[in-house]
Amino acid sequence: MTHPADDYDRVEFVESLVNASRTAAGRARLNADGALASVLCRLSSSTAPVLIPRLRLVRNLCAAEPANQDAFVESGGVDRLASVFLTGLLVSTEVVRTVCQVLGIVASAGEAHRAAVWTRFFPVWFRKIAEMYAPAVCNSLCMVLDTCCSATGGPRRLGELCDAGRGLPIVLNIVYTMSPGCHKEEYFYWLLGKACIEGIYFTRVFQGLSPAIILDSSGGVEYTYNKFSNGQVFLLETLSDYLTGWPGYLDSISKKFALSVLQVLEEAYSVVNARSQSNSVSPTCWLVTDTLKYSFVILRSICAWKVHSSPAAEDPANSLLSAGLLQLLLRFLRELEPTYIAKNRAIQTSTYLKVCPYEGFERDVVSVICNFLHGRKQVQDDIRKQDGISLLLRQCVVKECWPLLREWGTLSVRYLLDGNLENQYKVAELEQKEPVITPEISRMGLRVEVDQESQRQKIVNASSGNFFIQIEFMVQIDWIN
Repeated sequence: MTHPADDYDRVEFVESLVNASRTAAGRARLNADGALASVLCRLSSSTAPVLIPRLRLVRNLCAAEPANQDAFVESGGVDRLASVFLTGLLVSTEVVRTVCQVLGIVASAGEAHRAAVWTRFFPVWFRKIAEMYAPAVCNSLCMVLDTCCSATGGPRRLGELCDAGRGLPIVLNIVYTMSPGCHKEEYFYWLLGKACIEGIYFTRVFQGLSPAIILDSSGGVEYTYNKFSNGQVFLLETLSDYLTGWPGYLDSISKKFALSVLQVLEEAYSVVNARSQSNSVSPTCWLVTDTLKYSFVILRSICAWKVHSSPAAEDPANSLLSAGLLQLLLRFLRELEPTYIAKNRAIQTSTYLKVCPYEGFERDVVSVICNFLHGRKQVQDDIRKQDGISLLLRQCVVKECWPLLREWGTLSVRYLLDGNLENQYKVAELEQKEPVITPEISRMGLRVEVDQESQRQKIVNASSGNFFIQIEFMVQIDWIN
């Protein structure tokens, strides 16, 4: 059934078509009437009351309708959507949000569709949309950007989006807009994950989020260090949430991302040292603390990611091992040892915070070591070679205020000994020298005995007496992220 042309100018009529377009049967009738072409040609001349219903009609007609998605591009629909911003009308957030929804739907139809959307809207219109600083709009914008940066042609467009002179301001404005308290759809996480975790652009985005060099002379000595921003902390929080919430969605974790986060961790720790030496207390010191916390969460998740990935995927933890992550973590633990603090009067007088920046710091360090150990013999061996076994065993000591530390420590010891004969003998030797750890070994269902033939210590199963290295761990260990 055809309708008079003037009907498409009446709000009530267009809204009735929107209602009809919500069902497959209704869309079929509207397609037969040529509704898409009729409404597209009127977009640029739309008055404010009828604009949103027309956009919603276009959105519904294109959703799950490949023929309409093709017709949209072929009839210049992308240009007609762009014309909405040139009408001179005050463009509301709902209008822009609906425009983005249409673009995202159309872009999902194929490379030709993505190319058409990108060519017309990047970078100028995407930047203007991001500068609205509206979370609802940014969620829809992320859908468009993530779709355009996927599949064929996606890597090239992702590079353009993260280029400092072109698209990077779009990404930065999205991060600024999506504050911790607002609703975030999955496309927001997917876009940042694609750019920062799977891609090579984490450092570029991180540095673009207002880093500043701070000169602190409050203690009589000048210290220069990086000041972390709210945006940087929020980016780390977002990426840590993605890694812990959807690890299976990631096809890869780039080596560059892993190494960059390690660098952030080192820089944040150096800021803690600089501030403790200058005896200064900054009102934004929580930013450094949160930077440390989220960096630990990310590194812990990276070390666990191999469990969720395909066997052919490259393990980013190998790069972290080569870059000295293990040495750094063991150093953190050593600096928390009472003997270390006793030898360093500066720590006693200035603050324990120099080496323990926040409550739970030690737990976070051990948790990364734990995941780092799982299934990696080289990490097991390196801990032994760096005299880290006794250090790790001491993390099993009960600390009532930090119960999770003991849990992580106990699990770390399991991974440290699993299948590693040399580590098992080393623990047996330490057990003879340091009875203080006996209760912890006992709680793991083990005990130390002297072999009657070799006269060497061995770890045995406490219940069966079987030599420990001849039995398997029968306890199901839930992976901890």
